[in-house]
Amino acid sequence: MSTPLHLAVALDGAGWHPAAWREADARPADLLTPGYWVDQVREAEAGLLDLVTIEDALSLQSTDRRGPDERTDQVRGRLDAVQVAARVAPLTRAIGLVPTAVVTHTEPFHLSKAIATLDFVSAGRAGVRVKVSGSPAEAAHVGRREVLGVQELFDEAADWVEVLRRLWDSWEDGAEIRDVATGRFVDREKLHYIDFEGRSFSVKGPSITPRPPQGQPVVTALAHEPVPYELVGRSADLGFVTPRDPADAARIVREVRSAQAAAGRAEETVHVFGDLVVVLDDDAATARARKDRLDEAAGAEYRSDALVVTGTPSGLADLLAEWAAAGLSGFRLRPATVPHDLRQITTGLVPELQRRGLFRTGYEAPTLRGLLGLPRPANRYATVRGASA
Repeated sequence: MSTPLHLAVALDGAGWHPAAWREADARPADLLTPGYWVDQVREAEAGLLDLVTIEDALSLQSTDRRGPDERTDQVRGRLDAVQVAARVAPLTRAIGLVPTAVVTHTEPFHLSKAIATLDFVSAGRAGVRVKVSGSPAEAAHVGRREVLGVQELFDEAADWVEVLRRLWDSWEDGAEIRDVATGRFVDREKLHYIDFEGRSFSVKGPSITPRPPQGQPVVTALAHEPVPYELVGRSADLGFVTPRDPADAARIVREVRSAQAAAGRAEETVHVFGDLVVVLDDDAATARARKDRLDEAAGAEYRSDALVVTGTPSGLADLLAEWAAAGLSGFRLRPATVPHDLRQITTGLVPELQRRGLFRTGYEAPTLRGLLGLPRPANRYATVRGASA
């Protein structure tokens, strides 16, 4: 494997292990403060990572089948991910900021405006992670609809992304004239109705926010199985997947590429990142002992939808290189504890990958699309207008 990798971290409270908040270096009193999130993202930026994702949901956190309300020994409560990203943006300079949005219960018009605003605040470093919800408890919080089936949820999510992209294009580049002498602030011919009619909603448009600096912020989604793979292939710029080994990674990449081709996007760049939970220390025995101690504190062995890797930064570098050869273009790492495992990524894994020529030694682009090698999309309405002129 000689092609440089892309790296992201997934930030969620004190870390992904349910006992992370009880570690000596954790900051449970700070979890709901902006400074805590600024510190985490700055640490990730110091490691030159492509992006951070910020978790969100419409229910309390839970790692237990008994439900979130049955446990009091785990972190409960979170801040809104989009607003956290907006707070962090002015205090960082290069790393991508990708908050999670529960699209099943959120109007696409509202989120398109929020993510476009984040792109302006961050000078072109915004994205969004599209997340569906089939939870009856989350549906009950909103109280407007019945729980949908899996296929319906992801079909609706595809419509949701389509509305976002159309709204981001509903202002052409340069639509704001701002000419005091003539009294013209905007060129009305460069604003467009999107007239979307879908299964779950209809949206007239245009947006109330001008076209974002990236044209379209980066759209991402987490996918575990064929129906979500279809969403990544037809709608996303980047998919996070959860393979168990290199063969599984190769199979998943094939499924995403097939869905991409079926959607007529075979020539477009769609990144596929492998998700891994990481427990890292300078030697493997220490990492295993720490994982055992965390599990004991939690009262059960920690398991995840993603593979849990316990070991050293060097061993993780070996694994990433092997899995990348199966077709993954990058990885999203979920630190088991913060700050410990996040720092193991930035000060242990990153230098090891740099020594192998597998990771950047400096930020080479000012926008998230640029870091990911994604072109700035042409505006669909400008193209239509130009063709019909």
